Amino acid sequence: MKRIQAIIKPFKLEEVKDALNRIGIRGMTITEVRGFGRQRGHKEIYRGAEYQADFVPKLKMDLVVEAPVADQVISTIIQSANTGSVGDGKVFVTPIESVIRIRTGESGKDAV
Repeated sequence: MKRIQAIIKPFKLEEVKDALNRIGIRGMTITEVRGFGRQRGHKEIYRGAEYQADFVPKLKMDLVVEAPVADQVISTIIQSANTGSVGDGKVFVTPIESVIRIRTGESGKDAV
């Protein structure tokens, strides 16, 4: 199994979620996060005064999928989250040793 974490722009969430649903992915966790990468934040104007916003709002998606479908999930996220502009995000992939469903005690792919 693989854990896929994707940092995306907030307005792309519905598009990414719908694309993942079309390939059969039903479960995910979404967290509102703030951060910056190469873009180093951005400038905003509030009541006529310009200021530097160091942390840009983003969404973090967490998914755990079976290893054979991980590449398809990753490419779906990349295609549907891409705007072609700076700050589109990143995808991180890590192996998962085990998964256990708390309610039933199921483990492995049955728990995903």
